[in-house]
Amino acid sequence: MYLRAHTSPASSISVTADESVHARTSNAAAILSTASVATLLQACGGGVGSTPSTVPLPTGPTQLQVDNMNASRFLAQAAWGGNQAQIDNVRTTGTRAWLQFEMARPASQSMKDWLIAKGFSDASVSSNVNGEGGWVNAMWAKLFAGNDAVRQRAVLAWSEIFVVSALGLPISWRNFALANHWENLEKHAFGNFRNLLEAVTLSSAMGTYLNTKGNQKTDPTTGRAPDENYAREVMQLFTIGLYLLNADGTLKLDAAGKPIETYDNTDIQGLARVFTGWNTATGQDPQGLLAAAAYRHGLPMTLNASLHSSEEKHFLGVTVPAGTDGISSLKIALDTLFNHPNTAPFVCRQLIQRLVTSNPSSAYVGRVAKVFANNGQGVRGDLQAVWLAMLLDTEAAQVPSAASAGKLREPVVRLVQWGRTFQATSTDGMWSLGHTDADTALGQMPLLAPSVFNFFRPGYVPPNSELSKQGLVAPELQIATEPSVTGYINYIAGTVNNARNVQADYTAELALASTPAALLASLSLVLTAGTLSEANQSLIAQTIASMPDGTPAARSNRVYAALVLVMASADYLIQW
Repeated sequence: MYLRAHTSPASSISVTADESVHARTSNAAAILSTASVATLLQACGGGVGSTPSTVPLPTGPTQLQVDNMNASRFLAQAAWGGNQAQIDNVRTTGTRAWLQFEMARPASQSMKDWLIAKGFSDASVSSNVNGEGGWVNAMWAKLFAGNDAVRQRAVLAWSEIFVVSALGLPISWRNFALANHWENLEKHAFGNFRNLLEAVTLSSAMGTYLNTKGNQKTDPTTGRAPDENYAREVMQLFTIGLYLLNADGTLKLDAAGKPIETYDNTDIQGLARVFTGWNTATGQDPQGLLAAAAYRHGLPMTLNASLHSSEEKHFLGVTVPAGTDGISSLKIALDTLFNHPNTAPFVCRQLIQRLVTSNPSSAYVGRVAKVFANNGQGVRGDLQAVWLAMLLDTEAAQVPSAASAGKLREPVVRLVQWGRTFQATSTDGMWSLGHTDADTALGQMPLLAPSVFNFFRPGYVPPNSELSKQGLVAPELQIATEPSVTGYINYIAGTVNNARNVQADYTAELALASTPAALLASLSLVLTAGTLSEANQSLIAQTIASMPDGTPAARSNRVYAALVLVMASADYLIQW
């Protein structure tokens, strides 16, 4: 159960005119951030409360206001939220037509091309070859500035399922390996899952991260056996999961009422033999833009037949006959995983969790998984059809009433939503936000997860909590600790005030700064889809009204403080 924050009196967060901007926003945020921490920890530790059955609305909302809220809520699920112009576009175009148009957009400038354009392909610079080489900047550029917002939101979701982390890539030119992984996810985000699975499997980044690259057949002389890492994770995390599922994602149970494991160690060993003989591709960049090693990270791994296991391979009830070549063996393995009855509900439930709600009903999962299994034209794995089914489903579109509804917004999503909503740009085009994975920042960063299990697990349940009593999961709460929540508030306070390299355009908000109630109504719509409670709107408006208003700088400070307070509130932190 996600709980709303209760806040202290407005007088406790009033500020004086001579306080610094950072102090003002930080002090003002303290009350709501403390309330938000308490709210999240109550959810972890057994607090009480309930989910509102309807979105809090202004008195006597017009149909236009309701439609705007619905459009804003849809944008938060499908992309990164939106400003008033984007809300208007969704409202007038219609969600289906808008989503189809956005999914059809070609991918924006690739990370590889961005890196080359910015000079990170220069082999004479050691940090390009053996350091970060700009991949962090390139990733932020994609998330903030790509004109394919829906695709980039989908890529972030896929990157948290098909996890590759820079922490596990001890190779030269890792910047181009990570760029290729992101581009694979972009290319296939709305394509077919079978193609996505193969592209990820054969990518240089995944091959390095989970040890497929250089994996060799059994050598009885030395006792060497094939590495089992990818064989295990491709089943457990990428396709079928640990336990057999019904078509709606619920567990199948044996006669004793226990879950049934999808695979055992024999399956892992058999599948591991499939992933032998694969290694880095060969070749030179025909355009001469990249060093050979950097260029090869952009190619699928190739097979060295002499290192591939020719033994008979058994896994998941399938047998690959002895002597089958490596490419054919791989096809059989990936086809088996793709067609496994678990794959549709297992993958679809995670996608729903990433974009819509942490605890989707089994009926919702079943409806989306049914489309994964057959898009209505006999095609399995059509991800564009899956996206339409997921985001246009009644459970996604209707204001939730169940106590289990909603999800905690990921810290990265909050940051990018701010940037996208207020059209942030980089002052020098380098998008130098740096690492945000520390607890003193966001506690999360794409492509830098601590392990293949991402920053949080889809089945995470806060121990000894009200959530656990109700059998509910809260994935993002795994990284919502007191230090990380406080770090988030401080990071946002030092970001929305345009003190960093990435700066927002607050033209519309500055025009409302002298009227705090109007400013809060606008921020509530674009950031929370109208769910900022009347109590919190009033509290924040009183605080903003107590701040100076006589100069452009003073009005900017009002906007900064309002943003921090809204983005610190549980009304914002929880996406309904």
